[in-house]
Amino acid sequence: MRILYQLLAVLFMMLQGAAGKRFIPGQTYQCQVQNGRCIPGICRAPYYWAGSCGKGYSCCKRYVEV
Repeated sequence: MRILYQLLAVLFMMLQGAAGKRFIPGQTYQCQVQNGRCIPGICRAPYYWAGSCGKGYSCCKRYVEV
């Protein structure tokens, strides 16, 4: 019976941790709307930084001369 209480306590702690995570919906979608790409790290030429995609990814757009 004691193991049941421990399992319930662990389950409760996991649910509390999952509920506290920050999630910003649509970051990748917002980058695609701007005609950008999510690239790990920093943007390199011929791309420039247009925003953040989360988890260490940058939203990069191709530089176009007009």
